[in-house]
Parts: sequence; C-alpha cells; structure tokens
Amino acid sequence: MTTTCATFTSPEGLRALLNRLHDAGANAWRDDPEVADLMKFTIRKYTPLARYHRQQPEDAAVAAYEAMLTSSVRNAINPWAVVTQAVRTTLIADERADGLLCSTHKARRSSVTAFLHDAVRFGEQEYEFPEYHAALQAPSLPHLDEGPGTRAYAAADQVACLLTSFGWPASTAEAALEFICSRLIDSGSRPTAHLSLRRDPTALAVLDVSQRCWTTTLRLVLGSPNPELAQTSTGQGLLQQLALGYTIREVLDDDRVVRALQSSVDLLLRRPSHV
Repeated sequence: MTTTCATFTSPEGLRALLNRLHDAGANAWRDDPEVADLMKFTIRKYTPLARYHRQQPEDAAVAAYEAMLTSSVRNAINPWAVVTQAVRTTLIADERADGLLCSTHKARRSSVTAFLHDAVRFGEQEYEFPEYHAALQAPSLPHLDEGPGTRAYAAADQVACLLTSFGWPASTAEAALEFICSRLIDSGSRPTAHLSLRRDPTALAVLDVSQRCWTTTLRLVLGSPNPELAQTSTGQGLLQQLALGYTIREVLDDDRVVRALQSSVDLLLRRPSHV
C-alpha cells in the first residue's frame, strides 16, 4: 500500500480526502487516482461485516461510498466511525429485505417490518415444511390396523354380539351380518345395499327369517335409507356408528335402538325353527 493510501485509513486522512473530492466537483470521484485505492481498501475493511449479514463485500463498498458523499461524514469527529455505522445499517436492511422479499427501502421501515418473519421456501428447512407452522398441520387420523382388526370388521362383530345378547342365535346373527357386509362391500353404499337386501329373497331363505324381521334388522344395522336422515343415528345404523367409534353403551342409550333390537328378536322367535 502506498503512503497516499495509508493517509485515508485514518479518520483525519479520510476527512482530508473527502473534502478535497467534494471541493473538486462531481467528476472528482471518477477522475481522482486515490478513489480506486479508497474503494479497494473499503471492500477489504467491510468484507467481514458483509459476510456476517450474508451480503457481498461490493454491497458494503456501495453503502460506504454513499455515506462518504454526505457532509455528516466529512464533518464528523471520526468519519470512519460514521461510515461504519452507515454500512452496518445498510447491510442489516439488505439482509432483512432478502428475507422478506421486499425492497431495502421498505426493510428500513421498522414500523412496517417489525412484526414480519422471513419468507421460508420449500426445501430450506431440515424438517418437513408442514411442521414449521401449526396452520399447515392436519389433525392425525385415528389409527386403523390392517386386516381383520379394522374398525369395520370390529363393528360387524360388535353388531353380531349385540344381536346375540338380545336373544338372536349366535349362528344366525353372524350369518346375517356376513350377508349384509358382503352386499355392502359389493354395492359401495348403505342406501344401495339396503334396497338390494330388502328385495332379495335369498336372505329370507338362508337365514330363515320373516320379511318383517329382515326389514327391521336391515334398518337397525344399516340405518334408514332416507337421505334426509343420513347424518342422524337413525340414518347411520349400528354398523356405521360402531365403526365411527361409538361404544356399545352409547348406542344403547338410544331407546329407539333398544326397541328395534327387541322387536327384531320378537319377530325372529315367531318362526318355528327359532323357537
């Protein structure tokens, strides 16, 4: 470094150079041979500060240049201290602007950006993005085991046990539920399965039940096919309620369910083969 360059590294040397450039006019910064050395020195001086704020050293040099043009730097007790503060302020604003995806001018306005957080891009975080913010998280679904332990199969077993506890023969209750569930799987919807089963004479022959008993049982197990009752306990039926997580106690709290269960048993036992 030359002796001339060494002079502007001190506060008074910088002041002298800035005053000379100011007095020489607008073209002095372009024509004066010391300006290039000053800018090189400025880049080296503020490189660590720029790196700290994730900016380029050249950005710090631009901020320093803009500060050196002002009278406040030339008239300061320590011009370099004022330049350093100006560079730091600009780098902070630049870093904030990068994070908020806005202009540096807007980032300087703390009244606007004080309560904003940096934009987060997909793939930036080490963890999954939905874990970053609660608003993106979905409630966990109930765990369903694979195979015969699923809620649907468990619900069918519960309905069969419920019928048995009210007086149905166990074999008849199990066969009825197997018949209903098979048709439900094939049809894909409760109303369709209900209509198909109600009109199917095969069940009456296989289970040896009357039409009234079978109709009552279908309404009890599958619910009412009336679409207006679809979201009610009457419309859902025992199979869906138990599959949704209702307990036997909760189901039997409904007097209509208890009466329907008892009615199905009474109708079943009227058949000579079940007496």
